[in-house]
Amino acid sequence: MISRSLRPVCGFLLVVLLLVSCINQGSKHLSIVETTDIHGVILPYDYVEKEELNVSLASSFTYIKQLRKEKDAVVLLDNGDNLQGQPAVYYYNLVDTVSPHLLAEAMNYMEYDAVTVGNHDIETGHQVYDRLVKEYNFPLLAANAVNLATGKPYFKPYAIIKKSRLKIAVLGLVTPTIHNSLPKELYKGIEFRNMYETAKEWMPEIIKEKPDLIIGLFHTGWDNPKSDSYQPDTRPDEGSAEIAFNIPGFDIIFTGHDHRIANEKIVNISGDTVLILNGGSRSMNLAQADVTFERDKKGKFKKAVNGIIIKVADHKPDAGFIEKFNDNHNEVLSYVNEVLGSSSNTISSRDSYFGSSGFIDMMHSLQLDITGADISFAAPLSFDVKISEGPVTVGDMFKLYRFENMLYTMSMSGLEVEKYLEYSYAGWFNTVNGPDDYLLKLRTDNEGKLILTDGKAWLKNQAYNFDSAAGINYIVDVTKPEGSRITITGFSDGTLFEKNKIYKVAVNSYRGNGGGGHFYNGVGIDKNELMSRVMESTERDLRYYMIEKIRNKKTIDPLKLNNWKIIPEAVVNEVFEREYKLLFGEKK
Repeated sequence: MISRSLRPVCGFLLVVLLLVSCINQGSKHLSIVETTDIHGVILPYDYVEKEELNVSLASSFTYIKQLRKEKDAVVLLDNGDNLQGQPAVYYYNLVDTVSPHLLAEAMNYMEYDAVTVGNHDIETGHQVYDRLVKEYNFPLLAANAVNLATGKPYFKPYAIIKKSRLKIAVLGLVTPTIHNSLPKELYKGIEFRNMYETAKEWMPEIIKEKPDLIIGLFHTGWDNPKSDSYQPDTRPDEGSAEIAFNIPGFDIIFTGHDHRIANEKIVNISGDTVLILNGGSRSMNLAQADVTFERDKKGKFKKAVNGIIIKVADHKPDAGFIEKFNDNHNEVLSYVNEVLGSSSNTISSRDSYFGSSGFIDMMHSLQLDITGADISFAAPLSFDVKISEGPVTVGDMFKLYRFENMLYTMSMSGLEVEKYLEYSYAGWFNTVNGPDDYLLKLRTDNEGKLILTDGKAWLKNQAYNFDSAAGINYIVDVTKPEGSRITITGFSDGTLFEKNKIYKVAVNSYRGNGGGGHFYNGVGIDKNELMSRVMESTERDLRYYMIEKIRNKKTIDPLKLNNWKIIPEAVVNEVFEREYKLLFGEKK
């Protein structure tokens, strides 16, 4: 029993405690930070170009650590495509498969809360992403990646994250177009389903959890139609807008995959505001959502949500991060510096846009050698890189071949080969009537004027879709309209080329699975038929076989095959210097 003399004191303390409790349950400040499409940029070093970087997860961590000191709570998320792009991840994917994976170690060190799987993460195969699921201290998400054996999500569909007495729900989705770009062996037993239908299915389940905030973490692009409504279109690779507009419940949707920065708000069909954020790629930016929670008189939270984009280059690498992973850095550096052989001359991807080039023809020669095919198709996978005369290292092979594609041997008729090339060059060259016309298709504004950035022009279409061929000789007449420019004169060894004959063609798995539309839109092969054309596939990625070939051969002689040319040559020669300078800022 409390004495009368102590009752006023106790009453005062009770009021104080109630006030403190109210304050604690009043406003809260939460930040959600997204990294996305890191593509192996974990440490501040480019292992391909052998140079320091001013962006990386190490610098991102500097900012995140400071933010954690300032906010009531910070949720750290990632939107996938981290396991491909730099030798730092390739090494731990396929070379050192015994040590803990560098990416898992780094993300665990940074204390990520959840990650959505990306298409390039799936590209590494079961042996890599299944292993990482076990190594991560956080869930790997993808509600629409369904286990065919169980009918349930292969990865976790969503995560419930609890911070500062707040409950945050995060739904993960990945682009379903994986079916169109990767060999089935890489995702055996998994089906990638429609994102919209999947989000619609899981939203009621998430709402039952009574979260304070619902986040979409979608490895897909932001395809905002710039209107107050949205209807599905023909871009399944970018389906986030359909979800954002038509499925109520989301407060924030983080996107990725397309490497485009986004920070905008839309109003969905229920009249609620949804924040859309995308941090871009390769650790250059962080996308941050700041949320303030205020309790109303009924005890319910009211939310104010705003987005900002943080430039990672403004922050120095975290010293502890660098120290912890210094041994990993040295291990990868030793790997990429291994000398495989010697090159007789310098080759550059720059020459690839104007005719036969040593850079692409080296790839053609290796593909024909590996497969024994009649014809090779290949494109410049890096827009502007070179391999210098002299020692060729493992790192140089990442310049030559950026992606972990398999190498397919496919069957095609001569007529289909011709259609394939017509499609490729239609995306590459304009129809040229004279020296004042542009040969290359460059980006222009609505009035047809060139779009220049720092004085440089940009290709309208992606260079990795500019396939040329080897094994055959042919002419590209750019005075003719698209679809009637290619004349195949025969095989390079003098053999007759026949349109009705079936040939073996070497092509990477991205293209062989329909990537770029060459087989679908160009040749006209039905999607259900395409895989039946695959006669053989390598077990490892193409770069691996290129490395082994050069390691065994010791010397390479990357000369132009000169098996194709553009006509009229006089016009091409006249526009060459002008367009070369437009693209690269300097003369040839």
